[in-house]
Amino acid sequence: MRFDDATPGRLTLRDGDGADAAVLAEYVYAPTDAPIESPRPYALLLTRDGRAATAYRPDDHVWHKGLSLALPHVGHDNFWGGPTYLRGQGYTQLANNGAQVHRGFTSLEPARVDERLDWVTQAGAVILTEERTLTARSLDESAWALTWRSRLTNVSGEALAFGSPTSNGRENAGYAGIFWRGPSGFTGGEIIGPDGAAGDAARGAAAPWLAYVSPDGGVGVLMLDAGAGESPWFARSAEYAGLCPAPFFYDDTEVAPGDTLTLGVVVIIGGPDAATHATGAGAELVAELRADSEVPA
Repeated sequence: MRFDDATPGRLTLRDGDGADAAVLAEYVYAPTDAPIESPRPYALLLTRDGRAATAYRPDDHVWHKGLSLALPHVGHDNFWGGPTYLRGQGYTQLANNGAQVHRGFTSLEPARVDERLDWVTQAGAVILTEERTLTARSLDESAWALTWRSRLTNVSGEALAFGSPTSNGRENAGYAGIFWRGPSGFTGGEIIGPDGAAGDAARGAAAPWLAYVSPDGGVGVLMLDAGAGESPWFARSAEYAGLCPAPFFYDDTEVAPGDTLTLGVVVIIGGPDAATHATGAGAELVAELRADSEVPA
């Protein structure tokens, strides 16, 4: 596997070394989305046999972009897109939609990317700097894995509270983190957890991993939490296909000036048996990602 940088503004992950090797992912690091959608880099993922495993700008939520790091409450700013949930008022469109701005790659290896980003408010202030690492790995003939680690450093000069709509008063809507949005055809698929079929009841519960199988049984996506601890999950199937380990689901996390917050996931894309990788290849990749996160910057 290798990342191809031939196209300006995006990296193409190819399933081999040749120019005609199949595409597994496109990582768009210079998006052209409208400011109200909180522009940010995102990855569009495919199976090894070419089936789409993510959505881009679906009609129900145009700010959902494949796999991306999306945070609706960072202090007063929204890096998720669309309106902000305000306690006692509901969703309100504010002038607070920030953007994650690509500043360069510090390393671009065949199967690993190290990137620098600034998180810029709608008013133009940089409040976070980020070091992001993506890696790709083949697992077997049908499955491959993408790891994502983000180290966010508070450069705003004041404490920042990282939260969700639930931590701000909306029940059972704790979305915030590295978020996977499945294609519209995945709606109504099966959510599987360590104890078996979980469905939308998985939302708000802590778990090391969740898997999602498309309704036709053709595609399975396994997502493992590689953050510092075991987070609650934001998970949906009935309304749309979505998974996200959400450490700020119930409560805000305050990050002091100069401190760094680390988030990470492992995503395995394969067939309906994707969940079988959870205790094997997935667990190994989580351990590697957590160990790498402990190395001083």
